[in-house]
Amino acid sequence: MLEGLFQPEFVQIAGIVILVVALGQALFSVTGILRRSHAQKEHLNDAREYLRSQTRAVLREAKRREDLFEHSWNGIRKFEVSRKVLEAESVHSLYLTPHDGKPLPPFHPGQFLTFSLRIPNQSKPVIRCYSLSDSFGKDYFRVSVKKVPPPRDRPELAPGLSSSYLNDEVFEGDILDCKAPSGNFFLDLTRDRPVVLIGGGIGITPVLSMLNALCETGSRQEIWFFLGVRNSREHVQKSHLERLAAEFDNVKLNVCYSDPIPEDKPNVDYQHQGRVGLDLFKQVLPSNNFDFYICGPPPMMNAVTEGLAQWGVPEDDVHFEAFGPASVKKKPADESKQDGSAAAAFAVTFARSQKTVTWDGTEASLLDFAEANGIAMDSGCRAGNCGSCITALKSGNVEYLNEPGSMPETGSCLTCISIPQGDVTLDA
Repeated sequence: MLEGLFQPEFVQIAGIVILVVALGQALFSVTGILRRSHAQKEHLNDAREYLRSQTRAVLREAKRREDLFEHSWNGIRKFEVSRKVLEAESVHSLYLTPHDGKPLPPFHPGQFLTFSLRIPNQSKPVIRCYSLSDSFGKDYFRVSVKKVPPPRDRPELAPGLSSSYLNDEVFEGDILDCKAPSGNFFLDLTRDRPVVLIGGGIGITPVLSMLNALCETGSRQEIWFFLGVRNSREHVQKSHLERLAAEFDNVKLNVCYSDPIPEDKPNVDYQHQGRVGLDLFKQVLPSNNFDFYICGPPPMMNAVTEGLAQWGVPEDDVHFEAFGPASVKKKPADESKQDGSAAAAFAVTFARSQKTVTWDGTEASLLDFAEANGIAMDSGCRAGNCGSCITALKSGNVEYLNEPGSMPETGSCLTCISIPQGDVTLDA
């Protein structure tokens, strides 16, 4: 029987089998090498692309700083309303071009303009801040302003003073006074971490600026954009958002209508019915490992920030815009007291008014405290951004409730977001 194993035909077949096996092993080995080589090549290409994107970001930031130094300004600069566009119900965009014809400085997407508005029948200019709603690098600034209606429970009150003026009484060709862009709520374009941009109502403006900047600079980072409005009547920049989502595969658009009208079509006009919040984030986001940027009405911002905290998102990864006292993080009056006793009482002296009042922590800020005691003080945004409430601090020290848009010089304080740390004297 063994003799058959050595017949030429069997030896030839065995040789072929051995050769096939050897070739298979060699092919498997070569395939593994090629796969590893391909993976290494892809990894190298990814590293090169990351390096190129970081280089572009650094060069862009260097150019921004250079242009900012060359073209920014102090104080007031005059701007012409070159275009006025109705964006949605009671919302107009104003396109502002410099009256002096000189170039505009760059700004961080998310920052705002401070306006000094000369409104008829007002004894002094009205100071207001409005977020820039487009990206930088253009020959105009754009703000989008919603006319603020009276409170629902007080319909007899007048609508918002400055927002009514800009929507109803300012027209193309008019001149407005503005300070240079500023603010601490902005997107750092040198980072490439995935982001979630969240806007509620007219709070879309700063996050829209961020979205536009990311798309226009060719960013490939993951971008989730959430917008919450009642229905299509309030849907600002609807076609623009849809175009960006169609053009850029890294942009994920999620629009929520809380009260759609009959003609609003789900999955056409909006993606979700309801409100922007934690339940929706858990439903659509792959994880909570993002930088979150939020701007909207105070109840929405409070709900979203609390929800993100419950989800385990680190506080440093949550960024939000604060305009107006209701949207500023407040510290409890008795925060420093761990034993439940009353807050410390300090003497607050208003030097020019020749009045000294005891601070007991009831009011949210020194500005509120002054007004509650019949002392008039200048103010604007009431969130530490515009600088209108800056007041000389003649003695004592204050603590800020949130970071100012621009820190005042030594010896002064922003009364709208500060509380006393002890006895203080203000030049007011």
